[in-house]
Amino acid sequence: MDVFLKLKAIRCRAAVAWEPGKPLVIEEVEVAPPEAREVRVKIVATSPCRSDLTFRSHDLSNFPMVLGHEASAIIESVGPGVTEFQPGDKVMPISMAQCRECHLCLNPKGNLCVKSWNRQPAQHSRITCRGKTLQQHWGLGTFSEYSVMFDHSVGKINPAAPLYEVCPISCGITTGFGAVVNAAKVEPGSTCAVFGLGTVGLAAVMGCQVAGAKRVIAVDINPGKFKTAEILGATDFLNPNDYDKPIDSVIRDMTDVGVDYSLEASGNVDLMDIAFKSTSRVCGVCVIMGWSDQWMKPLKPVDLICNRTLRGSAVGGYKGKDGIAFMVDAYMEGKIKVDKFITHHMNLEEINEAIELLKHGKSIRTVVTCSVSS
Repeated sequence: MDVFLKLKAIRCRAAVAWEPGKPLVIEEVEVAPPEAREVRVKIVATSPCRSDLTFRSHDLSNFPMVLGHEASAIIESVGPGVTEFQPGDKVMPISMAQCRECHLCLNPKGNLCVKSWNRQPAQHSRITCRGKTLQQHWGLGTFSEYSVMFDHSVGKINPAAPLYEVCPISCGITTGFGAVVNAAKVEPGSTCAVFGLGTVGLAAVMGCQVAGAKRVIAVDINPGKFKTAEILGATDFLNPNDYDKPIDSVIRDMTDVGVDYSLEASGNVDLMDIAFKSTSRVCGVCVIMGWSDQWMKPLKPVDLICNRTLRGSAVGGYKGKDGIAFMVDAYMEGKIKVDKFITHHMNLEEINEAIELLKHGKSIRTVVTCSVSS
């Protein structure tokens, strides 16, 4: 117990969102010691993700807040009851918790955890600034040099992993790649279509190539993404703006019956409908990865009667801790590419520029250095 009493608050820098839609402000913040079942981590690198943009602009979010959830880090200290980690461990925050104890974690059919809904509310955040408690995005808050998280929201990774390189695995790459291998279960020789070529969609393209698909159709209105998609395994490229008919009709013309697998990564509900219509009416599989609270167009029973499937996938279907450890090992073994996703490197002071690049489709992943890795 004496060890925990000796832990002191850390003063460091963080990018604070004081109000919706406004640029983040680099502030000096205070990060309190971890409490029961919490760890304090030194954030080495973080990557802005589309969900950060959504929460930054959302007037229902709890402001002020520290955004960020995709990151690589080192354990600085642990709170009472933490047995899985020790100072110096290389870790990643996980956006899909894994306590390994609840009935959902013990269910092999899914990757949800009861504690995924038990994130740190504002009153339990360990980060303060100017006398105000800062909400931590998803209980993580990685746009900071240090942060405190529950131990069920952190996963240990290969101690040899280069933290600045593997950072995007924490969320985006795992989400797209896992949707292919875990949710769609793409088979060798199959035909696939991927809608939306951000990090998640490009990772899905890579997953299709690794799974042995013979044809991977990449769909995006930004043709600047096609070169990277080709490097990662895409064989065909479609810009919907180049056609005067729905892109699902174009895909049917290309494949006769539609693709075996389609994966939607944009979060656009109209595109979700198109992605589903692009699949074969017999045993076609459409996986939705993009998040939206809007309604999709209703399906007709006849659309599903011949074993056609529409399903969702959250964070690639991987259980959080297990998934990021597996993906980092796959990178270390040369089985997946990560460098092709990293288009920019910046410092924490440049976080707003990194966000703008992502917002306007001028980057795939920008790795933002928060702290120097020791």
